[in-house]
Amino acid sequence: MNQKEVSEIRRRFRPDYSNITKVTGVYVSDTGEILSRFTQSVGMMLDDEKEKLLGILKRTLSGGLGKNLLDLSIPTQEVAQGPSLALLSKLRDSQLEDTEAAQAFFDQVIPTVTMETNYLILLCCDAYDVPHRGRDGLGGDSEEVYRYLISCVCPVKLTKSNLSFQVKEGEFHNSKTDWVVGAPELGFLYPAFDSRATNLYGALLYSRSIADNHEDFIRAVFNAEPPMAAAEQRETFQSILGSSLEKDCSLEVVKSVHAQLSDMIEEHKQSGEKETLVISKPEVNHVLKSSGLSESQVAAFDAGFDEAFGAHTDVSPANLMDPRRFEVQTPDVKIHVAPDKRDLVETRVLGGAKYILIRAEEGVEVNGVPVEIQG
Repeated sequence: MNQKEVSEIRRRFRPDYSNITKVTGVYVSDTGEILSRFTQSVGMMLDDEKEKLLGILKRTLSGGLGKNLLDLSIPTQEVAQGPSLALLSKLRDSQLEDTEAAQAFFDQVIPTVTMETNYLILLCCDAYDVPHRGRDGLGGDSEEVYRYLISCVCPVKLTKSNLSFQVKEGEFHNSKTDWVVGAPELGFLYPAFDSRATNLYGALLYSRSIADNHEDFIRAVFNAEPPMAAAEQRETFQSILGSSLEKDCSLEVVKSVHAQLSDMIEEHKQSGEKETLVISKPEVNHVLKSSGLSESQVAAFDAGFDEAFGAHTDVSPANLMDPRRFEVQTPDVKIHVAPDKRDLVETRVLGGAKYILIRAEEGVEVNGVPVEIQG
C-alpha cells in the first residue's frame, strides 16, 4: 500500500463515514488470562464514545510506511489453504458473526503478546464502497466493495488520583481512579488495499515501536515471513558499512552517504510521489562509490547486504539513515549537528592526538553562558 491508499482508508474512521457496526474483543491480564469477552454495538454508543473508538482504530494506520506501517506479503499457499488465513476469511465473510472464529482468533493472538499491564484486543469489520476516480480526480459510482478487518492491541492502564476542583461546590476533591484505554501497540489491516482494490495476498502491520516487528504475531496470524524492523535495518546497514571499510570508514565517507540519502528523500518528498521511496542494491552501491569507496570495499558491502537483506531486496533510504539527525559520538561526548550543517564537523590529527573539530564563528554558549573562543 502507498501513502495515498493508507490515507483513503484512514478517512473512513469518522462517525459519518464508517460502516463499522460493532466491535468485538477480549480484555486480557498481563499474564495472558482472558478476564472478559465483549461485543458492543457501535451504533448504540454516544457520539463522543464512537469518535474515540474510531480514533483508536485510526491510530492503527498511523506513522510512516516502512517504519510503523509494514507491508506483509502472504504466501500464495497460505491464502489458498492455510488455516490462519481461513480464520481471517471466516471473520471477514461473516462480518464477525462467527463467534467461534472470533474466539479462535483471540486465542491465536494472546500467546504472541507481551504487556506489562492488562490490555484489550479489538476487532472490527468495515465495508467500503470504493468510488471510481477518473483522471480529473472526481469520485463516481462504486466499482468494488472493499471489506476488511482491522484489529489492534491496546494497553489498559489505571489512572492516578489527582486533586480536582469542583466548580459548582467550589471545593477541592480527589478525582476517581479509572482504567483507561491507551494507544495501540500493534495492529493490522487485512486484506491490503492495493491499487484501491482488495489484495488477499497482502496485509498492513502497525507497530508503535519501529524497533519491534512482532515476529510471533505475524507468524501466528498470517503465517508469513516478518519483514525486518526499521530500527534493525538501520543498525544492520551501519554495521555492514563499518565492517566493509574498517579503518577507512572516515567521517567524510559517512557525511557523504548521509548527504546523498537525505537528498534522495527530500527530492522524493518534493515530487509529491505517493509511492514509498525504495532503492535497490545497485543504487546503494552507486551512493557508496560516489562517497569514495573502492571496488573491493563495495564488493565487501555487497556480500554483507546479500546476507542481511537479500540480493534483490529494495530498502527505504529513510530506514538506513535518519535525514533529520546527524550525531557524532565518543565514549565521553555526544554532539548533535543540524543535518544541513554537517560540513561544520571535521576530524584532525594534531600532535599525534585525534580531534573532532567544529567550526564556530559566533553564538557559542556553555551551559547557557555566552563564551568567546580565544585565539
